[in-house]
Amino acid sequence: MKRWQDWVNVVLGAWMVVSPWVLGFASTDSAAAWSAWILGAAVLISAGIAVYMPKAWEEAINIALGILLLVSPWVLGFAGETTQMSNAVIVGVLVAAFGIWAIVTDTAVREKWRERRGAH
Repeated sequence: MKRWQDWVNVVLGAWMVVSPWVLGFASTDSAAAWSAWILGAAVLISAGIAVYMPKAWEEAINIALGILLLVSPWVLGFAGETTQMSNAVIVGVLVAAFGIWAIVTDTAVREKWRERRGAH
């Protein structure tokens, strides 16, 4: 069964791509805008792949992308811009959380974890 969390991450990725225009920070010299466009597109693509081929590695990529979004305001120097920072942090936390949720609730992943614990 396909995971609904992947669809939510598709929407969150699409939001990140359009958010610089919607929230008014779409300047081409803005680190916040470029971060939103690039990381949003990466989330959109990764989650889109996960919709059609649900595997744990796609969720791991989404978790990593969510963490990158979360830390991007401080790494790229736009933590002082409240709107841009809040957007990146909130969406980053959500993308990572939905990725973790998808992995934890995936029965195939749980079976592999059980097998590994039983093998030791």
